[in-house]
Amino acid sequence: MSRFRRLSHALWHCQYHILWTPKYRLRILTGQVANEVNRCIRAFSEQKGCEVIELSIQIDHVHLIVMVPPKISISDFVGIVKGRTAIRVLNKFKNLKQKPYWGNHFWSRGYCVDTVGLDAEKILKYVKYQEKKESQGEAQQKFKF
Repeated sequence: MSRFRRLSHALWHCQYHILWTPKYRLRILTGQVANEVNRCIRAFSEQKGCEVIELSIQIDHVHLIVMVPPKISISDFVGIVKGRTAIRVLNKFKNLKQKPYWGNHFWSRGYCVDTVGLDAEKILKYVKYQEKKESQGEAQQKFKF
């Protein structure tokens, strides 16, 4: 199977590494909140015809490697995913809206995006390494006094 995908008039392989954080980089992406963010990102990506290659939700940021067809701009994709995920999470977890510094915003304004080219394997390993490193760090923090 070719790594390229097909549209009616295009042959494409547009893979992106996207990273974004919650507002004020708060460490809230744990437990049920992280599970809901994971489900939302996957669902909204699929609705737009995008394929999630790798998704790593850390306690204070999200790594996403995704294939986005060329008919969707990357800024539109990130706007849709972040916007709809924020609405869903804030509606499901009403206590998050009650913080005085939070308001109606869940994610910080910006994001980081990079295209994945021939170094896709290195980036995949990096994202997986981040998840492993974070889980090791949490285990070590539990034992500190």
